[in-house]
Amino acid sequence: MQNKKIYLLNPWIHDFSAYDFWVKPLGLLTLAAFLRRAGFKVQVIDCLDPGLAVRVPGVPSGSRKRQDCGCGKFPSEEIPKPEALRPIRKRYRRYGLSPNVLREILATTDRPDLVLVGSMMTYWYPGVVEAIGEVRTAWPGVPVFLGGNYATLCPEHARTFSGADVVIAGDGEFALPAALGDLFGARVDFDFDGSDLDSYPYPALDLMGRLDAVPILTSRGCPYRCSYCASKLLNRGFRMRDPMRVVDEIEHWGRTRGVRNFAFYDDALLVNSTDRAAPMLEEIVRRGLEANFHCPNGLHLREMTPRLAKLLFGAGFRTIRFGFETASAARQAATGGKVTTEELRQSVAYLQEAGYGQADIGVYLLCGLPGQESPEIEAGIDLVRRLGAKPILAEYSPIPGTPLWDEALRHARYDIGKEPLFHNNSLLPCLRSDISTADFQALKSRTRLALQEKGFH
Repeated sequence: MQNKKIYLLNPWIHDFSAYDFWVKPLGLLTLAAFLRRAGFKVQVIDCLDPGLAVRVPGVPSGSRKRQDCGCGKFPSEEIPKPEALRPIRKRYRRYGLSPNVLREILATTDRPDLVLVGSMMTYWYPGVVEAIGEVRTAWPGVPVFLGGNYATLCPEHARTFSGADVVIAGDGEFALPAALGDLFGARVDFDFDGSDLDSYPYPALDLMGRLDAVPILTSRGCPYRCSYCASKLLNRGFRMRDPMRVVDEIEHWGRTRGVRNFAFYDDALLVNSTDRAAPMLEEIVRRGLEANFHCPNGLHLREMTPRLAKLLFGAGFRTIRFGFETASAARQAATGGKVTTEELRQSVAYLQEAGYGQADIGVYLLCGLPGQESPEIEAGIDLVRRLGAKPILAEYSPIPGTPLWDEALRHARYDIGKEPLFHNNSLLPCLRSDISTADFQALKSRTRLALQEKGFH
């Protein structure tokens, strides 16, 4: 396969809003590393990477000011809404590079033998369709494979509407070698042990245009089965890395690329913390790694202890978010039982004792769940406020195949079964009919008031 060129393309985001919370196409970058190890020539084109724009001669830069912590705004431009979203009174935008920049990149790049396109949210599929269209125009006849979350959760929709030749559901490292063998007529071996994440190569982040932050995974999947979550559908069980190997990777990117900001995107970073998170944090401190760590995904509170809280603070974990979801004990049990109100209360106290300020402890509260009433959301906001943490409303997005999906179908205000655009959490697709837009804005204002009362910024 020495002469075969494979390009990996991360599409734009089409949405009402989007922000770069350390976003990197980690799945595509991992596949790029596998392909390179298997002897293919690879290149990554990330439509969300503003660093690419400044490297194209004669094309205006799409870059935006970045925060010191490595996140920031995407460049964006307003675009027409898809027909299904025309009644929605919000502006719709393309986030990422200008199409002209992508066309310039494709026009000045050698024709590949295959293009692999990734996908994230199901309701971002218009960006996938647009990106595949640009590939078709630039390189007629080049095969296009599509994978990722949209391809996995909505495979039939993707086969019908994406424009890809092949749609690959599930983890690409398992399915892709056979698909490549069929395409090229030769056996392809990624040479890895699927049960051992430490047999995987580091993601090919060296192929990115910008590297002001690095995403890290210490595990894949989650042992919990929360009814609203797609982790079980997107991963083959709960697989964990050796914590020392995780620290090796952090040290590698710091040493070779000068990276100082790392974002953990695990679904279960703190699960089994005695054997995983605690040794990792101790090793980060022991090696004296100067870095800031961020956890935009909701961490599990259940295993929080005074020692673990102190280790998080001492190791440099600055952005911490916890998944609490609801103050209703009945819904806590019905959605998976991963945390109780008492565990939240205790964990916040431990974190404060360790040195975290009130504004540092973000707590996600789900809103817009099927059948959820306004007082339940209010109770969650008030509880988090009383405990001295920061309440963050997280709008519920219905996900096909999750245990809550059938209930979402019954409560949805839109045809979520037919049109993935209606999975968009900003539409609050399952919000009760007796909760008006004004009522929901009042809930958001209640959250902001809670922050102001505590002096948050």
